[in-house]
Amino acid sequence: MARPMITLRLGLEWFLNPDHLPFLVAQEKGWLKEAGLDLHLVEPQEHLDAAEAIQKGELDVAITEPLHLVEDRAQGRAVRGFARFLHTNGGVMYFAESGIERPRDMAGKRIQYPGAPGPGGPAIVGTMVEADGGRAPVDDFVRVNEGFHHTQALVDGKADVATLAFYNFELVEARHLGHDARFFALRDWGVPDFCQLVLFTTPRVLKDRRGALQALVKQLRRGIDFVHQHPEEARALYFRASGADPEDPLGAKIFAATAPCFTFDFSMSDDYFRRLASWMAERGLVASAPPPETLWTNEIAF
Repeated sequence: MARPMITLRLGLEWFLNPDHLPFLVAQEKGWLKEAGLDLHLVEPQEHLDAAEAIQKGELDVAITEPLHLVEDRAQGRAVRGFARFLHTNGGVMYFAESGIERPRDMAGKRIQYPGAPGPGGPAIVGTMVEADGGRAPVDDFVRVNEGFHHTQALVDGKADVATLAFYNFELVEARHLGHDARFFALRDWGVPDFCQLVLFTTPRVLKDRRGALQALVKQLRRGIDFVHQHPEEARALYFRASGADPEDPLGAKIFAATAPCFTFDFSMSDDYFRRLASWMAERGLVASAPPPETLWTNEIAF
């Protein structure tokens, strides 16, 4: 007699893209079903609405970035991360013709970021300017919101810099379009490196569905191993499963830049979250820094 399948609804942080490759591998290879999991990948209507859907019971688990995990917890949502699976390089993108040569040159510039006119863009750029010895009063920045169209905002001349740009996406995109795109990495200029994707849920789901989440993480790890060990087969599987055009040159470049970003270390430290939360509180991104032990557990990652 076949064992009953456990359904898990996993909310994506964005539209289906190469960031989600290990999950597609595990689905297409049948490993999730072998583990008794019926995994549904759910594309969100908005980039940041997964936490609310988990609170309502509409999702079981979701993908987010550490920055948003801290934001959700600081706003009183019962969320907790438990497995990291992707780590890319990210920061502030600019074009060579802008005249910007070092971070302090960004003081007073026009910043493109999806949360404008909120504090996020000036917090990141201002930290970089100050780390480079400059001054960056937040009111001196011009805040531009072209959604997530970072590259287009620079191409159209609507902004001087764009944050948060990922090396495996926006930098690839801008260079593909023929621009001399450059960027200042968060980790090089005083900003805690939150360019990572993690799985999170609620403490209650962690307790009640622990076995299912452990099985999911095990198959996720298996999918990442496959991506690194069989890159060509993983590439063919992605384009077949996603329906994306394998002949699209930009899509192919983004895929090639993303595949090496999947990490073998699923854990994160209290020290990391303490620094990230403290920086966010200092910059006015959250009212106060949540205790790091409330944000993350390594019980499933190990």
